[in-house]
Amino acid sequence: MRIPDTTPGTAGRQRRDVSTAAAGSPSCERCGSTGFEMVAVPGEITRVRRCSCSSQGQRERLLSAARVPRRHQGCLFENFDELNDSLRLAKLQVRKFVDDYPIHDFGLLLLGPCGRGKTHLATAALLSLIREKGVKGLFYDFRDLLKEIQASYNTVSGTTELAILQPVFAAEVLVLDDLGATKMTDWVRDTLSHIINNRYNDRRVTIFTSNLEDETVRAPIADERVRDKPSLRDRIGDALRSRLYEMCETVYVKSDKDFRVDVKKHTGRRPGPLD
Repeated sequence: MRIPDTTPGTAGRQRRDVSTAAAGSPSCERCGSTGFEMVAVPGEITRVRRCSCSSQGQRERLLSAARVPRRHQGCLFENFDELNDSLRLAKLQVRKFVDDYPIHDFGLLLLGPCGRGKTHLATAALLSLIREKGVKGLFYDFRDLLKEIQASYNTVSGTTELAILQPVFAAEVLVLDDLGATKMTDWVRDTLSHIINNRYNDRRVTIFTSNLEDETVRAPIADERVRDKPSLRDRIGDALRSRLYEMCETVYVKSDKDFRVDVKKHTGRRPGPLD
């Protein structure tokens, strides 16, 4: 949970409102009823974490409101398969991001081929922030978000584009999965720009995942499907890629093996919420 500040305007008021709603027990000596306690680690920066006096029921409500898909609800750091040094480093980077929160206000951009564990790590980070620090988070597959917005244009849908986007704008931590997987029409680009610019201006933390390379592959490649695959910059444009450089730390999640093909067929399905 981000420490409230005194920034004037809407963003500052929103942060103070969140802090007030998250107040702890009036009799708690650890946090002095603020809902947060300071944790001093020798040789490290003093950290802030959610006080244990906060109700477990609040955490359950936050988990339910986060919209994490049922398939990903069992994604933890503990059951992430570290098959190589790249995956081990990626896990360490994401775990450190969680441990240090809310000292920083940057997010993560997880890049790598499909089936390498990007969504697993992004979800593990979001669930850990909710459970350990009481963060108000939200998960969205970018394609599903676009479909919900499009459905709101139907006059009988009973909702509006703003009603769908408002929680996306306001989430303390947002996971936006599979960035760049959709063909970038003018409408898609405008919608993505609206989301990124809103969260950028309010300094809200966002975790993105993408299967696209960070830059276009320049070396000669025999397979035209790989050679002609656009980079993330090609797909979302220079302006938005520039914003992501400032908003996020890039984490590369790479492996020669696709978890869905090479790993799970030998080890069985990954533990899920019912296991």
